[in-house]
Amino acid sequence: MFCAILIAFISVVTAAQDRGSENKKEQGSESTPLTSIGSKSRWRLQPKALNRCPTQFITFLESCPTFTPLTPHNAANHAAKKPAGDQSFHWLTAIKQSLVFLGVQHGYAMTQPKTRQDLKGPFFKDYASSVKSLRGWKDGGRFFTNYIAHPMQGSLLGFIQVQNDPKGMNLSYNESNAYWRSRIKALAWSAAWSTQFEIGPVSQASIGNVGLHGKQTYVDLVVTPIGGIGWLVLEDFVDKNIILMIERRYSGSFYIKVASRTFLNPTRSVANLLRFKAPWYRGSVLR
Repeated sequence: MFCAILIAFISVVTAAQDRGSENKKEQGSESTPLTSIGSKSRWRLQPKALNRCPTQFITFLESCPTFTPLTPHNAANHAAKKPAGDQSFHWLTAIKQSLVFLGVQHGYAMTQPKTRQDLKGPFFKDYASSVKSLRGWKDGGRFFTNYIAHPMQGSLLGFIQVQNDPKGMNLSYNESNAYWRSRIKALAWSAAWSTQFEIGPVSQASIGNVGLHGKQTYVDLVVTPIGGIGWLVLEDFVDKNIILMIERRYSGSFYIKVASRTFLNPTRSVANLLRFKAPWYRGSVLR
């Protein structure tokens, strides 16, 4: 229920932003003519360029570039640098989005009585005991939880890495080395954050003390990232070979496009929400 409310809230905010952006584009920008003071004066009054960023809550998830006004001195340099773009990984934004997802996970866990009950007792002692109890494979969980939900979690974390990597965000499924290098990076990101969720400082072991009940095993540590990268690649394949085919066949139906992108790529859709994009959002290169 908590996750559904959060996703619905983000969708409403995203739609409102999209409508606001479209209204601004329709209105256009009004330019103020240059006013000269005196026939020989070098002073001119120029309109100030505005570069409005999203609200603070939204920029927490997706950073806003700093505006630098153009002058005759640096206009040429700006034009030369613009096509290249920043190809470095967006570490801060990716960490913020991963932390939001971590908050959703623990928020859901707090709705369970067993999690709230285990908050009692010495924190560090119980945390250490939980981590030390890690052993074996089966944790007593359901098949759906271990082998469906956890790979979807790993895929979602992988897509957070992909959408913050300029070198990989616009790569569709193919057999090129660049694509597989990008997805290996996503696997590493997924493995790091899924391990943190299981036994890290802000994890099920530290907050829920899962290991105290003999359920701290290796199944989630392995299946989440490994199954997650498989799920991520599968969604890439479906997006390129199935969703794109549906869009071409029903090119006139906006709702079919939205439904196919959202429900046939579920973890990518949720990752889009974490950066305040519509669930069916695709990069300009992909579409």
